[in-house]
Amino acid sequence: MSENKIRKSTEKLDEKIGEYCVRELSLASEGRKLIDWAESRMPVLMSLRKELSKTKPLAGFTLAGSLHVTKETAVLIETFAAAGAKVSWSGCNPLSTNDAVAAALVEAGHSVYAWYGNHDDFYWCIERTIDHKPNLILDDGADLINTLHLNHAEYSKNEIIGGTEETTTGVHRLRKRGEAGQLYFPVYAVNDVETKWDFDNVYGTGQSTLDGIIRATSVLLAGKKFVTAGYGHCGKGVALRAKGMGADTIVTEIKATAALKAVLESHNVMPMEEAAAIGDVFCTATGVKDVIRKWHFEKMKDGAIVCNTGHYDCEINIPELEELSLSKRTIRPNCEEYIMKDGRRIYLLAQGRLINLAAAEGHPSEVMDMSFANQLMSQLRLVEAHKAGTKLERIVLDLPEEQDQFIAGKKLEALGMGLDALTYEQKFYIDDFNAGT
Repeated sequence: MSENKIRKSTEKLDEKIGEYCVRELSLASEGRKLIDWAESRMPVLMSLRKELSKTKPLAGFTLAGSLHVTKETAVLIETFAAAGAKVSWSGCNPLSTNDAVAAALVEAGHSVYAWYGNHDDFYWCIERTIDHKPNLILDDGADLINTLHLNHAEYSKNEIIGGTEETTTGVHRLRKRGEAGQLYFPVYAVNDVETKWDFDNVYGTGQSTLDGIIRATSVLLAGKKFVTAGYGHCGKGVALRAKGMGADTIVTEIKATAALKAVLESHNVMPMEEAAAIGDVFCTATGVKDVIRKWHFEKMKDGAIVCNTGHYDCEINIPELEELSLSKRTIRPNCEEYIMKDGRRIYLLAQGRLINLAAAEGHPSEVMDMSFANQLMSQLRLVEAHKAGTKLERIVLDLPEEQDQFIAGKKLEALGMGLDALTYEQKFYIDDFNAGT
């Protein structure tokens, strides 16, 4: 962290602005316009903000968050603040912060430690959010929670009420920590509710990933052989949207049932060893390291494009790509051209980081509306249990279906659509085990 930025992080423009570290405060007006746009597309979260601003159930609580600093996240942060919480925030990926949004949040009085490209200072930023002595945690990828456990164990055990986790990889790691008896506070698995994973992960990831690829390359996807590694919810969304753009889609998988689903949804399925030789565009979505490695790069055709939409940048083994190459250059924003020893060119997008956030704007506001409504309601659930004196088990906890249905219902209402309702007779019939044919 440079001395200049350290001084800037403690500067106060006026009494409402506390500690922060962002790239440039002059971008705040641009960021506020982006936040205003997102608010107009997030009716569920905005309706909850209106209600909670009256009762302020989070007054007296401090929330530290580590999640992509986008315009949608800003709507969530300001909703927490409207509900009474003090908020400190960092990004959860070095290349996912919108600098204008970060500046707008600081101007509004929030403590934000994030800027686009903060690779060397990523964990420094997380530590600064912990300086605010939070008792509620919101995470995306478990880096904040892991930092608390490694560097602030006693504080985590005694002062943290609980947390929420946004993404698949984070939930998986926290479940393993919980199973090992090494999770120091309860964490709700926000990723695992239907109004998150079946909408955000599928439709959000699918659209924003292709948005990032197109912004970084400007290539025509129609007619290209598009390889998606992994056919979980995120990979499914990517393959679905690639097919919709006219690509010849290929899926690689390690799970037989997932591979069969891909086949029945009209994708080709083959091992990466085979796909490497014929693919034009490769996108990893697995949450596992070394999905694309040296021997895959050696088989790729001239001009192959490689990117990642999983949370961590290790899905593509970049050091092995470096070893195989004679030279590299940035040929356009978020697009690096590697020249192989045999003259082939391979293009790596966004340094192997999240292509949808590094090269585009992340998921559309409309789909994040439901994900972040889940985050808000899950934090409220932690606070309600605390106020009631209820001790939650220190494991990863599932959320009730009632929350899913409430949020989905609010979304349908905002879209001007309605539902049928079961009659008394229908409800009785469903549960009548004596009813025959």
